[in-house]
Amino acid sequence: MLQFHGSLQELAAPERFQRFLSQLFSKDWVVYAKPPFGGADHVLNYLARYTHRVAISNHRLVSFKDDRVSFRWKDYAAGSQQKIMTVSADEFLRRFLIHVLPKGLVRIRHFGLFANRKRSASLLRCRLLLKVATAPPQAAPTAQIKCPICSKPMPVVERFTRHQLLTATAIPPPKPHFDSS
Repeated sequence: MLQFHGSLQELAAPERFQRFLSQLFSKDWVVYAKPPFGGADHVLNYLARYTHRVAISNHRLVSFKDDRVSFRWKDYAAGSQQKIMTVSADEFLRRFLIHVLPKGLVRIRHFGLFANRKRSASLLRCRLLLKVATAPPQAAPTAQIKCPICSKPMPVVERFTRHQLLTATAIPPPKPHFDSS
């Protein structure tokens, strides 16, 4: 159920909400999204750094006095100049809680596209699939295992987890290697 709080409480009445929607739909909305300034790599690196931070770090908090919280912030429009903002404790908590994820969602992913160990290779693969031009091509990290005898690539037939290896009762011995060349 949709809920309205604070100054938006009047929209809880169905007729007022309908009037509000009518005003929105009376305009032709045009969405313009500029390409990221630093390119996709810059955006990905920014997001990766963001996922490892809290909403506000302790060193940015300046004071809490008379139900008012003061904290440092960077004004990027003024050349990244540091400024101090003071807001009510309620407003500070509201802003802080916007960054708290709902139960069950995780902020940092240790697997998939954003896994540190294979981020470069994953991005390269995404670019190839999307047919996006990249900066000078870099050699993709290879995860292919080579045969210790003939140095040819060995296909991975099956992978075992640590748990499977520790709980395995009998693992058949490896088959002998025959080079057909």
